Amino acid sequence: MVENKIFTLIVKKITMKIAIGSDHAGISYKTSIIEFLTKQGHEVENFGTNSDASCDYSDFAHPLSEGIEKGNFEFGILICGTANGMLMTANKHQGIRAGLAWNEEIAGIIRAHNDANIIGIPARFVGLDLALAMVVKFMNTDFEGGRHKTRIDKIPC
Repeated sequence: MVENKIFTLIVKKITMKIAIGSDHAGISYKTSIIEFLTKQGHEVENFGTNSDASCDYSDFAHPLSEGIEKGNFEFGILICGTANGMLMTANKHQGIRAGLAWNEEIAGIIRAHNDANIIGIPARFVGLDLALAMVVKFMNTDFEGGRHKTRIDKIPC
């Protein structure tokens, strides 16, 4: 368990079903984020990997994205070294809007402006405290709609 100031942050929304996946580069962050979210009462499904052995990110991004497409989860979290491969894979799925976050402000903006339903975390470029704070910001931010909805509506589904 990671003991730090981030554990004092609270996801303010009601209990949610969250999908999470990582490759080998993100497994330690994934474990900490799962622990954090389940302690707050959220239901979290782990889409793998469960090992630090080298693996292919698409093997985990595809099934996670399919689960969100089907409406089984409210949000997804994908973690790998840069998060780019995970997000490129996820964004191939209809109805997925996966955004890369590298600070709390961006984590909020991808929800508020882009109605992102998956946050990508680059584990090799942000610390665990920041990763947890970004997840909290992402989950606590609502889509603003308005001019942003007009733009989202132009993305084919």
